[in-house]
Amino acid sequence: MRHYLLLDDNRAFAENIAEILRDMGDAATVVTDGAEALSRVRETRFDALLTDMKMPGMSGAVAVHHIRKVDPGIAVVVITAYPGENDLEAARNEGLLAVLPKPVPVQTLMGLLSSARRDGLVALVEDDSALADNLCEVLRARGFSCVTARSVMEADRLSMVKPFAALVDLRLPGGPDGEALRRLEGRFPDMPVFVITAYPEVALEQTPAGVFHKPFDTAALVAALERTYSAHRSAA
Repeated sequence: MRHYLLLDDNRAFAENIAEILRDMGDAATVVTDGAEALSRVRETRFDALLTDMKMPGMSGAVAVHHIRKVDPGIAVVVITAYPGENDLEAARNEGLLAVLPKPVPVQTLMGLLSSARRDGLVALVEDDSALADNLCEVLRARGFSCVTARSVMEADRLSMVKPFAALVDLRLPGGPDGEALRRLEGRFPDMPVFVITAYPEVALEQTPAGVFHKPFDTAALVAALERTYSAHRSAA
């Protein structure tokens, strides 16, 4: 049985989703403000957080930030009627499983939650937007959360999250070849890093968990992540 935390100032909406989850045999706790959500996370180990963005007091993005400090492994799904708001970008920088609209597509939501992985955040450092978006979609379909960076500078921002693994391109704006990889390895020395590159001639200072040359087999890359995740969970 999984346990979900639902944060929304519209209690009727949250209770409706909670009832569907309970009917599926899972547990669901409903709270209507960020402070209460944070208190519950300190007391209970939840598998996933479902949160609105626009709420009185603490916004959903701020709530995600504080909750992740207490429980970095919780998966997060944002449900919002305002997909263009600035707070949503801040939440994406914390690493999300999905962003869904209101009214929420219930079948899609239930599918995401059923496969959501605790401690399943993947950092994807890739400046090809189309490739990054495609990989994130594939990873999220397998229950992994994803946080992206598209330059060496943006890769530095990843120091505030706790991914279990990273996928890193070697040639990125803002630094010499391999600079983002070096910085990530310095920040997360024990984190498995998979290199994805179109430049196999670039020399690597350290041996990564795997090297995938573009165009690579996405299924093989996901399978490698699956194995790494299983080993990570077994060791936890």
